[in-house]
Amino acid sequence: MKVLFVASEVTPFAKSGGLGDVSAALPRALQGRGHDVRIVMPMYSRVRKAGRSFEPVVKDAQIDLGGLRVIFSIYEAKLPDAEVPVYFVWCPSLYDRPGIYTQDSDEHLRFIVLSWASLVLCQRLGFSPDIVHANDWQTALLPLLLRTAFSWDRLFARTKTVLTIHNIGHQGGFDAKILPHTGMANDAHLFHQDFLREGRVNFLLTGILYANAITTVSPTYAREIQTPEHGVGLDSFLRSRRDVLFGVLNGIDEGEWNPGTDRSLPANYSAEDLSGKEKCKEALLAAAGLPYVTGVPLLGIVSRLAWQKGFDLCFGVLPQLFASRAVQMVVLGTGEPQYEALFHGLARRFGKQVTYRPGFSEPLAHQIEAGSDFFLMPSRYEPCGLNQMYSLRYGTAPIVHRTGGLADTVSPFDARRERGTGFVFNHFDEGGLRYGLSAALATFGQGRPEDRARMATLQRNGMRQRFGWDERIGSYESIYKLLAA
Repeated sequence: MKVLFVASEVTPFAKSGGLGDVSAALPRALQGRGHDVRIVMPMYSRVRKAGRSFEPVVKDAQIDLGGLRVIFSIYEAKLPDAEVPVYFVWCPSLYDRPGIYTQDSDEHLRFIVLSWASLVLCQRLGFSPDIVHANDWQTALLPLLLRTAFSWDRLFARTKTVLTIHNIGHQGGFDAKILPHTGMANDAHLFHQDFLREGRVNFLLTGILYANAITTVSPTYAREIQTPEHGVGLDSFLRSRRDVLFGVLNGIDEGEWNPGTDRSLPANYSAEDLSGKEKCKEALLAAAGLPYVTGVPLLGIVSRLAWQKGFDLCFGVLPQLFASRAVQMVVLGTGEPQYEALFHGLARRFGKQVTYRPGFSEPLAHQIEAGSDFFLMPSRYEPCGLNQMYSLRYGTAPIVHRTGGLADTVSPFDARRERGTGFVFNHFDEGGLRYGLSAALATFGQGRPEDRARMATLQRNGMRQRFGWDERIGSYESIYKLLAA
């Protein structure tokens, strides 16, 4: 099949979260199954790093968006470790900015141009996609564009659309005065009229209304977003389209995330030989400036420090934990000031127990996943989540709130039956988090032989789970084939 995959970020060129990883891994897996996949994304300033070469494909194309003339070019490179072509839309006035996303007044225009340019590219290449796969609000106008501005072109006569919702909390809501910039002002009657009367346009809702199929990134999240609690105002529209709404769990790159071959680790290990994991813990603690003490459990956090991630619960729980228990923690992440202040404060107050590294480092993220005993992920909501899968892959038991993809990937550990992979709390409150931490620490015990045997069982249970794209790709193929048929 021919698939045009359009996204605002693709790893390693630009990444702010899981969308970037999926936008690389899914096309790579599709190509591995014989499909003709093309990726389109913006050429942000960070994309043009030294050592990368780009071939021009389209030069100085012009589009008229409600009287606003936009000129762009398109360049091509290959996705690393694959022959998947990635096409970059170059428009310096829109994309030469420090961040991937902005709060600028033309944020809507940046991604309207991406959607238009991706279809212009198909025209220039003579590429007739069976499927146009859009991702999140940034590309959610594509289904309506194909029905309106590009409906005349027989190149797209058989094209069907899939919209993946990675996080329904981000919807692309703008003032209705930007409608001419969509290039579809003459089709204003096709936008949601109640929203227009209220003076607003919602990009994600538009995609939900017109995509041939809607997917989201875990089965539980697909159910959750159809409820008022998690639907962020769009639950009724999703319920009305439940017959074409599919929850497909994200996968991970099991080649990159493999403790047996990971070059970021001081020692490699496997489910059959766990001895290297303790060496990774010693090395991580040394690098973090914390003492290594046998029998003291280590918590790891690698995360955006945001409201969604549930760190509000930590204000009342973690200080008490470190004051009363011999527990250590290494934190890597950046985000909202109050959460950064929380972890800075813990590191100052409990200097031999807590280290906080603001920012992000890919090697350090791998080292935390490998060296920690437990991975703390108390998300308020989590559409899918990847870090809990990385943790399981590395034998690091997750402590999670039962929501979204966390509920689909982490099962409660039962030491008596030797089943389960982590620790799950049902209620999003401080009592729930205390329960999850207490269960984990009780499983860790005091480092006695029976405690180590129990932990080894838990670690092996997690490491034997399979979250690679080979287990996921068939679901996308089935959806594509259903639409194309």
